[in-house]
Amino acid sequence: MNTRNAGTDALTLKERARRELIRYLEVSGYLFVAFAVLIFYRNALLSEEGVSGLSLGFAAGKALILGKFLLLGESAGVGKRFRASTLWVAILRQAILMWVLLLVLSVIEESLVGLAHGHSLSQTLADYEAHSVVVLFSKSLVLLVVLLPLIATTEIGKALGPGVLRELLLSEEREREDSRKRSL
Repeated sequence: MNTRNAGTDALTLKERARRELIRYLEVSGYLFVAFAVLIFYRNALLSEEGVSGLSLGFAAGKALILGKFLLLGESAGVGKRFRASTLWVAILRQAILMWVLLLVLSVIEESLVGLAHGHSLSQTLADYEAHSVVVLFSKSLVLLVVLLPLIATTEIGKALGPGVLRELLLSEEREREDSRKRSL
């Protein structure tokens, strides 16, 4: 066995794990901020009625779970089999497919949580049915709206090439001007 190649493979695996962790933190961080704002708004409305709302811990937990689900979808290549004619079609298709994936995995997650708490699968599904269809649909649409900027940023970044979007967003104006002049 060649130890030199084994060392290189380990570095590659280490770098890949580092990149995936950074991506997970970025996605989960974005989702946490979005959910925290929505929970803050919901709690403000509920407090006017004298009802207590959800904590930010709920937002953090949901962001971590859905962030992992999104990365699983990316790793599985959800939406990558079909070529889109335009970037906006690719963004919309990817957002809808990831939205459906999150809905399905969230139902599975809730079912497993119900089973872990000693509830039967039918009892857990009955809890879903107790909610209004309009409420469930509106919550799922909010999730789609939260996903759109995340997916758009990801897809635009891929279209521009590795690191280009990050450079555009994080470099100062003078650096961008110098970069544009050099490219002309």
